[in-house]
Amino acid sequence: MELQLLVKECGKGRASAQKALYERFARPLFLLCRRYLRTDEAAEEVLHNGFLKCFASIGRREYVSEAATAGWLKRIMVNECLMHLRRHNSFLQVALEEAPELPDNERVLDGLEASEIFLLVTKLPTGYRTVFNLYVLEEYSHKEIAALLGISEGTSKSQLSKARQLLQHLLIQSNPDYAFRQTR
Repeated sequence: MELQLLVKECGKGRASAQKALYERFARPLFLLCRRYLRTDEAAEEVLHNGFLKCFASIGRREYVSEAATAGWLKRIMVNECLMHLRRHNSFLQVALEEAPELPDNERVLDGLEASEIFLLVTKLPTGYRTVFNLYVLEEYSHKEIAALLGISEGTSKSQLSKARQLLQHLLIQSNPDYAFRQTR
């Protein structure tokens, strides 16, 4: 079924259209949720809550394009992830003095497979992971991240810097050969 018709039918509350929309977008949106949340169970819970929110409001949206619809669904899921983290007090910032001091290396993630980066990102503390995802993957600005998370722009920048440093550290720990490649 064409997406425009699917959205229209979802707006009318048609269960078959809702199921089709869910099946069309569930996998990529689950992976998006999983980047923010540590467990599959939490990601599934947020995904389902996000789709319920989507189905409740989709009738008030005007269909523009597939990209706009996908972007709207993505925003709903990111917001649901952030609300989940707040509800569970998971957005804890790591104090700067507790973070390991590591040399900054902007090239640290060059040449890695997406699956390798995903595994490393899931090991980050929640605050680092959230800011990293919002800035690097969702392309939010530090100003937008600060507003979303209720932190300062400086804290957002610091969390991103520390996330990158910790990712580099984790990468070198898991693959010592990578450290050698970066020095050439």
